[in-house]
Amino acid sequence: MLVIAGTIRIDPARQEEARAAALEMMKATHEEEGNVAYVFSTDLAEPGLFHIFEKWRSAEDLDLHFAAPHMAAFQKKLGGFGIREMNVEKFEIAAVGPVR
Repeated sequence: MLVIAGTIRIDPARQEEARAAALEMMKATHEEEGNVAYVFSTDLAEPGLFHIFEKWRSAEDLDLHFAAPHMAAFQKKLGGFGIREMNVEKFEIAAVGPVR
């Protein structure tokens, strides 16, 4: 399993427009084969800060996601939101279990 997690800081004045684009992206991605979770969320304390959390069954599924038409459309929109910082990382998970 792969986990993608990170943050994107944008111009706070563009937050609602970015939120709408992220929601559209989430809905399309939820339909993809191999997607377990895909969430954008806005930070409660910092306007313009989005958190990203994704789970994928395989690297192949993630590669198909990156090639999807809705990903290309979202990336075009993303450039217009005044990105100030982006930090997104991929984690390869060997084991999963409950938090104790």
